[in-house]
Amino acid sequence: MKVLVVGGGGREHAVVWKLAQSERVSRMWCAPGNAGIAGEKLASNGSSVECVPIGAKDLADMLAFAKAEKPDLTVVVPDDPLALGMVDLFEENGLPAWGPNQRAARFEASKVFSQEFMERHGIPTARSGMFSDAAEAKAFARSLQGRCAVKADGLALGKGVLLTENIADAEVAIDEIMTEKAFGDAGAEIVIQELLSGMEVSLHALVDGRTGCLFPTSQDHKRALDGDAGLNTGGMGTYSPAPFLSDDELETVGRQVLDPWLKGCEEEGIDFKGILYPGVMLTADGPKVLEFNARFGDPETQVYLPRLENDLLELLLASREGRLGEVTMRWKPEVAVCVVMASGGYPQSYEKGKEIDGIAEADALPDTKVFHAGTKFSDGRVVTNGGRVLGVTAWRGDLASARDAAYAAVAKIRFEGAHVRSDIAAKGLG
Repeated sequence: MKVLVVGGGGREHAVVWKLAQSERVSRMWCAPGNAGIAGEKLASNGSSVECVPIGAKDLADMLAFAKAEKPDLTVVVPDDPLALGMVDLFEENGLPAWGPNQRAARFEASKVFSQEFMERHGIPTARSGMFSDAAEAKAFARSLQGRCAVKADGLALGKGVLLTENIADAEVAIDEIMTEKAFGDAGAEIVIQELLSGMEVSLHALVDGRTGCLFPTSQDHKRALDGDAGLNTGGMGTYSPAPFLSDDELETVGRQVLDPWLKGCEEEGIDFKGILYPGVMLTADGPKVLEFNARFGDPETQVYLPRLENDLLELLLASREGRLGEVTMRWKPEVAVCVVMASGGYPQSYEKGKEIDGIAEADALPDTKVFHAGTKFSDGRVVTNGGRVLGVTAWRGDLASARDAAYAAVAKIRFEGAHVRSDIAAKGLG
């Protein structure tokens, strides 16, 4: 099969790396790809993955390319092209595509839609309000004593959430999003949730419209600095499985979320085929959904796919074709840890074009993979090209060993201004 993967970050590199292991894949493109993706080779014939310089949101050029090359499957990974309707566009033109259609992608594209859906269908979530008026938003924030998660309604690269502990900070956050437009048009409407206490975990489920297959647990580290301090980022590292839920507890929590969600989709005629990724807080009152995402998590994908035993292509086809009821997902027992190496200054302003050394040495370590997130080639050298630059993943028999191995690999990689959290997976070690 010929496969086109849309996207160019660390999550997409992990997807390409896993798809390339399928004996069924005979040719693969990735648009736009990155320096690491360009180095992947197919297990079936040794050919290289071909990077195509088309932006993930450039629907017209992506469609023209697909019409010319006729991939047997296009895997749309990032949130933006899903929200723009790339899957719908390809399917309308007779080009098979995997990922939620535009209507289904609203679970991530609109925090307001998602929150109202949860309330309609009894999915456990935080007390919340939706606002297009800053004064009304501030009044609601005061009713929560300022302990709030203030969220831009639209897509904001995983960073459109400001957490506050008091009324003054909540009002500043509301002004920042709604008045100062810190996240652009994504902040025209906002959702304010009560700030929940507990342990946060990431859940993933592969969905075919009727059936949802749960992934193991993982835990992301969203804040930029050690000890969960600093600004929210797209994710500074993650590990899987997280020890806070047993397999039985995961199934219980997953069903408390997934079953009413699937029923709600059926009642509202939403045909969701892809990845549902709810962030869940394990509170004293039970699990509560913080938000839904409609795609693979980043960097969660970088720890899930090294643990996945199934052929990823077969799973994606089963999801698209409504056959997940016939599938059993299989997972390696090893623990995986991913440490993100970011540009200095991220998630605020940062410089690009810094030369990176040591990737090959890190990649040569056993059971270790360096996933490229923000890299490109410049004069034959790999340089930084984004805020999150690399996701360094290692998998071992236990969490402590996997964590040590990931940081040992990080120590081999150098670029000017590199920023790394030193406490990834520390919560899992108690």
